[in-house]
Amino acid sequence: MKKIIFNTSDYKYLAQKVLELGEFEKGELETNTFSDGERYQRILSQVENRNVILIGGTVNDSATLELYDLASALVSYGANSLSLVVPYFGYSTMERAVATGEVVTAKTRARLLSSIPRSNKGNHIYLFDLHTEGLPHYFEGNLFPIHLYCKDLIIEACREFGGDNFVLASTDAGRAKWVESLANDMHVNAAFVLKRRLQGDKTEVNAVNADVEGKNVIIYDDMIRSGGSIINAAKTYKNAGANKIFVITSHGLFVNNGLEKIKNSNIIEKVICTDTHPNTQLIKDDFLDVRSISRLVVDNLK
Repeated sequence: MKKIIFNTSDYKYLAQKVLELGEFEKGELETNTFSDGERYQRILSQVENRNVILIGGTVNDSATLELYDLASALVSYGANSLSLVVPYFGYSTMERAVATGEVVTAKTRARLLSSIPRSNKGNHIYLFDLHTEGLPHYFEGNLFPIHLYCKDLIIEACREFGGDNFVLASTDAGRAKWVESLANDMHVNAAFVLKRRLQGDKTEVNAVNADVEGKNVIIYDDMIRSGGSIINAAKTYKNAGANKIFVITSHGLFVNNGLEKIKNSNIIEKVICTDTHPNTQLIKDDFLDVRSISRLVVDNLK
């Protein structure tokens, strides 16, 4: 019997792409909203003894609860196995407490999803290009985490826009290790910006650690929110003599007109991202090149 795929409201677009690539059955839901704002969901497809896939992200608190409620109900109605595909885990930047009293939201959300009842053959959660390698360890009990990397999509985009002679760069030293590893895989040089924190969230750029004079530079960051860090890094590489500058990210949120700000900086040629976040589906601009993770999902589902 085919695996059956359900999706939360934000991820209908990705579920459709996955359905087109694999031998799956589309799960049917009835959804509505009560006058007080409460969500109504009803599973119309038979899920008893079925291997169930649920695609949904934690893009905000409401979406997280939608995912949790639906996943719990699928198990309660007899799912044989449950695979949660979470393209964007939205609390990854709060993976640890820096200041006393901070709430580690990544851990509390992981515990919430871990409390989904166990299906007959167990529950798996698929996560993509997490902000830190430690996050999967927050999931516990009934939920087994699988961290997937969008590396092949990123390398393909790098080759397409950078050619054979480019520098792979990061926005700061914090992502330098990952970028250096990726650069080694492609046999190109890596670069990162050296910064000194002044006060609060203000920083001062000290230097670039590598020679970018006359070379194309591709800046990689796992996530772009409003684009400020990307623009500052691009300016630094441009001032250091970089030729064309491209930006690649796994998760494109582009909040607060982030993509428009990057475009209007007039120093970045193009932004390439995956479709892990639903905001990418709302932007119609040739400046943004969106690559789908649907094949990666299909190839790795158990």
